[in-house]
Amino acid sequence: MARKNLLEGLIDIGAEMAATATPYSVRGASKSMIRSIDELAKQADKYLEGEQVVELDPSTIDMSFVADRMGDDQEQYQELQEAIRERGQDTPILVRPHPDTDGRYMVVFGHRRVRVAKELGRKVRAVVKALDDRTHIIAQGQENSARADLTFIERAVFARRLEDLKYGRDVICSALAANEAAVSKMISVTTRIPSALIQKIGAAPLVGRERWVELSLLIAKPSNAEKIDAIFAKLDLDGVPSNDRFEKLFSGLNAKGKPVKKASSKPKQKAWATADKSASVLLQGTPKKASITVKGDIGFEFAEFITGQLDGIYEAFRKSKVESTGD
Repeated sequence: MARKNLLEGLIDIGAEMAATATPYSVRGASKSMIRSIDELAKQADKYLEGEQVVELDPSTIDMSFVADRMGDDQEQYQELQEAIRERGQDTPILVRPHPDTDGRYMVVFGHRRVRVAKELGRKVRAVVKALDDRTHIIAQGQENSARADLTFIERAVFARRLEDLKYGRDVICSALAANEAAVSKMISVTTRIPSALIQKIGAAPLVGRERWVELSLLIAKPSNAEKIDAIFAKLDLDGVPSNDRFEKLFSGLNAKGKPVKKASSKPKQKAWATADKSASVLLQGTPKKASITVKGDIGFEFAEFITGQLDGIYEAFRKSKVESTGD
């Protein structure tokens, strides 16, 4: 099974996962972080293993009772749609019998694949499994954490929604593969920033946890309330990317005049593919944060091979830096 964004956010995720409910041996930071993500992938995939895959009419499938996204990345969505159009749906989604309506289903994970199937007029390949709400939430959260493609604020909003639904911190930590300190920080951000304002800002994929914490503290100041309205009154929410919305609001509220690094709304990208098209690699990101996406028939196998070579790859990289700079 191809696992998207296998290496994305290793450092951030590794720190937040240090106290997950699933134990694993820790021998060095990089190895433990790789094991964390691999373990999460296995936890998410276990819901599909050994189960019969059926074809369902996407019109009979409803979305999860708790949303985890603030909107699709259109470029990624188009890539997914084109891949399914050309090769079909490689990986089944997970659904449960709808808890309230006979003959219908509820998505646990695979929302975008359902949407693509509807648009292409195709059946969707799915595993149907009877799950209670608690297990549904944990499976949904772990699958997203294994793919590691939710932004910090999407994870924070998901955590807040679960808390509003009266789930305990143990369930939230398990669903997000995060320790209690990380979850508390997420909840604190969504407490200081009103939900409507978060939706106005958007997912801001290039903005990390600490920047959101700083913004939440600025927003919490009563003296900034009028400034917030004034800043958004001048913004075209449809025409300004969410990263730029964040930066404009942060800059406008930053009374001390602290320099604010402007995040590029379009990360740099590089692509590579095998000659036989069995695997492709997409690198995208900024100087301080990058993600590598491995796709294709041997996507997961190739990505797993790469992770096993990281020590050697880093050593070769370090030597190349020394040779090029003379340091």
